[in-house]
Amino acid sequence: MGLAAGAVAGAVFRQVWKLTAGDGDAPNPTDEDRRWVEILAAAALQGAIFSVVRAAVDRGGAVGVRRITGQWPD
Repeated sequence: MGLAAGAVAGAVFRQVWKLTAGDGDAPNPTDEDRRWVEILAAAALQGAIFSVVRAAVDRGGAVGVRRITGQWPD
């Protein structure tokens, strides 16, 4: 499930980046033509999206385990 969450988070990030920055590609941290603000904003946005997707997948998995077994996973 972790790989699927990472793939979903990456796809969501790319779409959000296109909408917010108007640029198709997120900046690479070592791209000397990009400004610090742009690189750090992209990293913060990517981290936030990954965290939300990961939390949703973890929570969904726990709910599924509870439905199947009747107990909340540790």
